[in-house]
Amino acid sequence: MYNANKPDPDELPSSAQLVRSTIIALVAAVFILVTIVLPAEYGIDPIGAGRAMGLTEMGEIKSELAREAEEDHKEPAQADKSSMLDGLIGLFVGTAHAQERWRDEVTFTLAPGDYTEIKLVMNEGNTAEFEWVAEGGRINYDLHAHGGGKSVDYEKGRGKTSGSGSFEASFDGDHGWFWRNRDKAEVTVTLKLRGEYGEVKQGQ
Repeated sequence: MYNANKPDPDELPSSAQLVRSTIIALVAAVFILVTIVLPAEYGIDPIGAGRAMGLTEMGEIKSELAREAEEDHKEPAQADKSSMLDGLIGLFVGTAHAQERWRDEVTFTLAPGDYTEIKLVMNEGNTAEFEWVAEGGRINYDLHAHGGGKSVDYEKGRGKTSGSGSFEASFDGDHGWFWRNRDKAEVTVTLKLRGEYGEVKQGQ
């Protein structure tokens, strides 16, 4: 029988060394969780490091995609019932506001399955008005906001071709839309904006 040599007790780490190594490992794990995992996976950025590294936006998009997939699972597509009505509403919306002046106009085209975000930089209490029309198909959207560790949902829509309204910023931060084309054809959206806001940001 082979007998393994017992290690020299002097070569074994002491209890104090084991405790110190455990504490260092825990601190490193917490640091990685806070600075990388939470921002990149969930859009949670308590110390701002994730946004500086571009990870927070990736996490926010992942969260939006997951939330949209959950909504798709809960709510079967009902767009066919309202498609004609939405189209008529879109025509009347454009006519009703023909004489009013919009501050900004953003147009983008999404292929089937693609998504994008349009955000307004706003301060708490600011208000913004909007009107949009989708051409070529229907689109899903989520009007929400995030900033300073806060988030809020203003409005959601699935399989829509137009919309209009206004909202008041609940806090300082980015307020706007997550758009996703769940249709089988390209969809072009024209979004008109006015109100109290700074920069208009677009990106995935």
